[in-house]
Amino acid sequence: MTALLVLIPVSLLLGLGGLAAFMWSVSDNQWDDPDGEAARILDDEFDASPVKLESVKLESVKSGEDLKRPPAG
Repeated sequence: MTALLVLIPVSLLLGLGGLAAFMWSVSDNQWDDPDGEAARILDDEFDASPVKLESVKLESVKSGEDLKRPPAG
């Protein structure tokens, strides 16, 4: 029971501290990024997987392999 007398105020202080930090970040405009989304849509840095998959398909088509048919073994 005495542990609750310590844990409840500590949890309230941590929650209020987190809320205060969030409110400060919102009021300091740290969540605003108007130019970031416009530039991020043009960036190909995270499009590596589809490009690799397409390049594999193109290489197999160039070499004459049929993608639908399993390889002869």
